[in-house]
Amino acid sequence: MPVQRLNHAVLYVRDVERSVAFYREALGFEVVMGMRGAAFLQAPGSTNDHDLGLFQIGPDADASPAGRTSVGLYHLAWEVDTLDELERTEARLSELGALVGASDHGTTKALYAKDPDGLEFEVSWLVPAALLTDEALAARSTIRPLDLRADKERYGGSTRGGVGVSVPV
Repeated sequence: MPVQRLNHAVLYVRDVERSVAFYREALGFEVVMGMRGAAFLQAPGSTNDHDLGLFQIGPDADASPAGRTSVGLYHLAWEVDTLDELERTEARLSELGALVGASDHGTTKALYAKDPDGLEFEVSWLVPAALLTDEALAARSTIRPLDLRADKERYGGSTRGGVGVSVPV
């Protein structure tokens, strides 16, 4: 029984209300269920029961040492449908002071941001398989600066992304 996709993620946070507000403002997530010290959020357009669970562990919680002094999860990645949406997301993350990077991985165009607890996440647009070139496939092993303007000229701002497919099938 092969795995098809990630259904949801769960994060431990210092303050669940602060994190809910951030994910609501940054990515448009909505609370679908909550309880004391926990919230379950759904991404816009999602048909999942929830896409993100948040559990509060308090203001004195240490920052995650993952990637610095211990193994652990580096980041989660969410897809957007179009480059226009990626551009709007870039502007919103910048306004919130959360954007920490932007990269072109050949088959994906990616933004990187951090939430209020310093947990990193990615928002990406996948080049549709039918539009992949040998150059894009070869570029998967390199990281280049993201040039949304050039990508929108090349692929179109409203072209639907690959939706989980970034290699030819």
